[in-house]
Amino acid sequence: MTVTLGVHRSNPSLYHLSRLGYAEEELAALGETVAWHAYTDGVRTGALLADGTIDFGGTGSTPPVTAQAAGHDIVYAAISAPRPDHGALLVPEDSPVRTVADLKGGTVHLAIGSWQTHLVAQALDDAGLSYATDITAVRGGSGSEAKLRAGEITAWVAQGAELAAARRTGGLRTLVRTGDVITDRSVFFTRRDLAEQRPELVEALVRALRRADAWAAAHPGEAAAIAAADQGGTAEDWETALRALPWTIEEVGEEFVAEQQRAADVFHRTGFIERAVTVADALPRKA
Repeated sequence: MTVTLGVHRSNPSLYHLSRLGYAEEELAALGETVAWHAYTDGVRTGALLADGTIDFGGTGSTPPVTAQAAGHDIVYAAISAPRPDHGALLVPEDSPVRTVADLKGGTVHLAIGSWQTHLVAQALDDAGLSYATDITAVRGGSGSEAKLRAGEITAWVAQGAELAAARRTGGLRTLVRTGDVITDRSVFFTRRDLAEQRPELVEALVRALRRADAWAAAHPGEAAAIAAADQGGTAEDWETALRALPWTIEEVGEEFVAEQQRAADVFHRTGFIERAVTVADALPRKA
């Protein structure tokens, strides 16, 4: 069979794997082939798995939870180690906002539906506030940093090379470091039929991911040059961002399930998802 892997710019492990040939090598040993489906918004990963467009994908912490909430029968395959310095919630250096509680009534730009929603929702919940009622969450874009610097919005969640560039420029302050609130792992998941009928394929893909991560860890300059040429920004900022990542793929365990359940409960309590989710339902069934 041909296994179709989803790839988008926000998942660095799959992004580099798609360029290295390791997935093709691992599946060839099983007599199978690989196809790649590129898309722009990782939030769509659950739906793409459900309709058969892709067989395997990776995102941050939020999309698997929203996929379960939408009724998609996903199975977690692997996770990255925590990424404490992957992103940050930024405010202007001279902003009166000094704590998360000070965000009340403000406008926050973020990638809605991504791990950034998890970060903001959890930070607010920890401060006794609600993502649903105490801030205005707006989908960020290329103009978010300029709006923050101009005082048009209260805060902005930045990640990767954008975060590195913003810090290099100066004038902004970190209100929340990602690792202070959530573990912010990369999460890899598939459909239940593939996970349970062809577990050897999933295992092969996880091996390929580990090889890709080892390559990126050993070649940060080359990985940064690839990302900068394809996505914009400077190679220097990309290297700063990529060096901050753990480049370690781990097995799914009880600690991760508890992390995801906490996120799912916050999302449901604030109305970000319409129904409660039991994260453990997205684990492989025991024979």
